Amino acid sequence: MLKVGEVIDGKYKILSKIGSGGMSVVYLALNERANKSWAIKEVKKKATTDARLVKQSLIVETNLLKKLSHPYLPSIVDVIDRDDSFLIVMDYIEGNTLSKALEEHGALPQEYVIEWGKELCDVLEYLHNRKPPIIYRDLKPSNIMLKPNGTITLIDFGTAREYKKDGYNDTTCLGTKGYAAPEQFGGMGQTDARTDIYCLGTTMYHLLTGHNPCEPPYELYPIRYWDSKLSSGLEKIIEKCTKNNPDERYSSCAEVYYDLCHFDELDKSYRRTAKIKIFAFAMLLICCVLSFLIAGISKVTASNIGDENYETFIEEAAYQADEESSANMYMAAIELNPTDEEAYLNLLENVYLADGNLSASEDEELRALLITKYDDNNTYEQKLMENEAGYDLFAYKMGLAYFYSYDEDGNKTMSQKWFNIAASSDTLSEAQLVRAEKFGSIASYYLNLEKENKSGDSVVGYKNYFEDLAYVADGDIAEIDNSTTALIIYRETAAQIFQYVVNFKNDGISYDDMKAVLDNITDRLGTDIETSDAVNTDRINELIEQTKSNVENAMYSLNVAFEK
Repeated sequence: MLKVGEVIDGKYKILSKIGSGGMSVVYLALNERANKSWAIKEVKKKATTDARLVKQSLIVETNLLKKLSHPYLPSIVDVIDRDDSFLIVMDYIEGNTLSKALEEHGALPQEYVIEWGKELCDVLEYLHNRKPPIIYRDLKPSNIMLKPNGTITLIDFGTAREYKKDGYNDTTCLGTKGYAAPEQFGGMGQTDARTDIYCLGTTMYHLLTGHNPCEPPYELYPIRYWDSKLSSGLEKIIEKCTKNNPDERYSSCAEVYYDLCHFDELDKSYRRTAKIKIFAFAMLLICCVLSFLIAGISKVTASNIGDENYETFIEEAAYQADEESSANMYMAAIELNPTDEEAYLNLLENVYLADGNLSASEDEELRALLITKYDDNNTYEQKLMENEAGYDLFAYKMGLAYFYSYDEDGNKTMSQKWFNIAASSDTLSEAQLVRAEKFGSIASYYLNLEKENKSGDSVVGYKNYFEDLAYVADGDIAEIDNSTTALIIYRETAAQIFQYVVNFKNDGISYDDMKAVLDNITDRLGTDIETSDAVNTDRINELIEQTKSNVENAMYSLNVAFEK
């Protein structure tokens, strides 16, 4: 056991014991050189429990966390192998577990639980989209830290596993009975993303009702059995999450997230009015389709009418008076031909990104479209996936949208899923493939840029970060993608040089290296950018001015940093 005052590895001073479990003890430590607090998890090599299982659990947890980067996950910065124990140095998460909140307050407010549920969907979806996917398997209130700012952190990866595509059964049955899905205890195949969705449902059930599923009556009653004031829509979500048959649950956390954002729309009172609205829209759509069919029937055969109407919808969308009308036209086109990427790309670029910003509500709308069932077997996204080249291009564009334009500042974490898809493409150009890979790397840097030297060592190599930025900004991006994409990349590259010029300098990047990137951007503005596109002229001119301003600011900071 570690002692208070003991210094580990020459830099971690033990301040206090802050927790313990069946296999480990957790301490609060201080890196005195960096004045940074860390948590140190001590796992005895000669534990009284199954030593093999302890070691396996430890190896899994450290290996998984070391390659993950997400705002709702802790970071591991050091693993120290001692004679009698392993010491894992990780982020100290200030706050208490949600199980502690349940002990102190009982059932927790519905609005809080919904927000935590959405955050859990976010981090689980991130894990499930790793390659190979990571299945957490032990979601419960005691493994969720609630930080002082109200957000959560998912802790304890001892039971997580990587999904094996060709595997049939899990080799070990792990999880917490009451919270765990039936398949976690053998006989029902591998645990997969739907296993975590079941655990999410039982966790939310406990938080909302205050009734622990591990205790009598050992049954998940509808949440409104315990409190009639709870939302019937939320009740439906939890019931679907916790179906015994995995095939009857949500298929992804993205679907759960969407329903949590619209839980009130699932209430019975909303459904009655919603059906009327849906019917009215459907009738309007049918009338539009029929009008186009009648207009074209004398000119083309039945097989060509759909193609012609598809293109007509896309053409008409560009001339609508408002974005909602344009969006409806693009969605009508998608309904006619869900395997073609053109309508999806136009909806993304000409509607949602028309103002340069992919808002949270627009993102929800787009994700809702993708997970909507087109037929009995496929969602719209699955239909688009049948067109490999089209889906890969859409994934690349989605990655760019999240990276640069989500909620004005961009969301690097949300971009990674799409860049991972694009980077594994067999259809994109070589330049797009490498750019997708570099964007994925840059996205991981962003989460750690402010952690430099907090542990006494640099978390992010600014040299590598700069080299990836320089690569992404090189070449004729306007020709490979388009002028808008090129300008957004140029604008943000200059902004990063302005912000991190000292960090780049300290990590060995020369004045000439940084100036060369800025000069390249200036040259590209004069030779590659197409400003004759009438639809996007105002947006392109705005981006040009922003880019020029960022380059000017970056050059100023560069000259100051190198005393030029």
